[in-house]
Amino acid sequence: MKKTLSLVLTAALSLSLLSACTPAADPQPSSGGAKPSAPTVSTPATPSGEKVELTFMTNVVGEKAAALESALKGFEAETGYTVEFSAPGDSYEELMKTKMSSNELPDVFTTHGWSVARYSEYLMPVNDMEFAGRISDQIKPVITDSEGNMFVLPIDIDIAGIVYNVDVLADNNIDPDSLKTWDDFAAACAVIKAAGVSPMHIGGKDTWTIGQFFDWVAPSFYVTDESASKAADLKAGKFDVPTWTEIAQMMADWTAAGYFNPDVLTADYNSDMEALATGKTAFCFYGPSAIMDAKGVNADASLGMMPIPAASDGDAPSLIAGEDIAVGIWKDTKNAAAAQELLNYLARPEVAGAIAKAAGNSSGLTDVDVELGDIKTYFDKYKSVETFPYFDREYLPSGMWDVMCATGAEILAQKSGAVEDAGKIMEQSFLDKYAG
Repeated sequence: MKKTLSLVLTAALSLSLLSACTPAADPQPSSGGAKPSAPTVSTPATPSGEKVELTFMTNVVGEKAAALESALKGFEAETGYTVEFSAPGDSYEELMKTKMSSNELPDVFTTHGWSVARYSEYLMPVNDMEFAGRISDQIKPVITDSEGNMFVLPIDIDIAGIVYNVDVLADNNIDPDSLKTWDDFAAACAVIKAAGVSPMHIGGKDTWTIGQFFDWVAPSFYVTDESASKAADLKAGKFDVPTWTEIAQMMADWTAAGYFNPDVLTADYNSDMEALATGKTAFCFYGPSAIMDAKGVNADASLGMMPIPAASDGDAPSLIAGEDIAVGIWKDTKNAAAAQELLNYLARPEVAGAIAKAAGNSSGLTDVDVELGDIKTYFDKYKSVETFPYFDREYLPSGMWDVMCATGAEILAQKSGAVEDAGKIMEQSFLDKYAG
């Protein structure tokens, strides 16, 4: 499953050269190179004068949500359609589960990394839409099913590490590139705390921020070290409890040491961004989109992104790669033509580029060049660092995210037995959901 950041960056740097070209057939299919066929997507005409109302729901927050909403307003102005925009944040996944169970989904929605594994049966294939030939080869494998069907417009490609306040680290003589392991990272946190700054900030009121911690940390314990990788076991339905307990214990130790913000369970994501932007914290477990969000709080903030430390001396730091803002159409929508118009609008270079810029990511389309400013500096700097998929998307059965968030909250609350319970609960949930 390993991919290198250099591949993504090479694609990004080549965008301007590709802008006048149409990509060749998808080289990924197992059929030997021929582009796989996909179900034909009909495009019924919208009757003249008919009032069209679309629903659009997304999991993204902050600057990314604002950029999406702005694009939708542009679409409304151009077409005369109405788009009901919803960005419920932390409750998105539960809302979508309810909507899937009743088969009453939004006309258009973002898939938060699950376009194939969770949502493909509810989505209309996009293989025959005009932007399909412009989708980057670097994101195609992530959004393509075993039959070669793609179900979303990938507006950007997500490359994530740990974001940090440059000034806080500099003031404490900490070189982020020296933080090779979690032990190194913890030692840096001790120095920062002694200086009166909260080393890490988690907005646990928005419980998904707790899940982010585990998604960032777990790969270094389970999969990045080839000599001790448990990736195959996870894929085969085996969950190693002692390893998860080790991760949980590290969180508990850092909590007891005061390395997280004191209001970790009452602060929210916006609090994270305020703390990062104003130097009240050093580290946040988010990708480059957080840099854009924090810049919205303080445009003068000096912020960076570093690779995620390894769990052992024999391993190396890594980065995370995957689907970010990916937009699909509910296959049973009564407004198929209008929904397809919307995806084509979002795929326009100027529109997709603005959204990807707000996310701080390279585009998922070959003809879109994104001005990333300082963020590109870090992409270039770490172009040789290996990337791994988001842990919960690749190695855990669907539905485990909420379990990570809930057990993590118990640890952060320093509840007695929370560390041991976390491993047991994760294992039971893993086995139940894997069997189901």
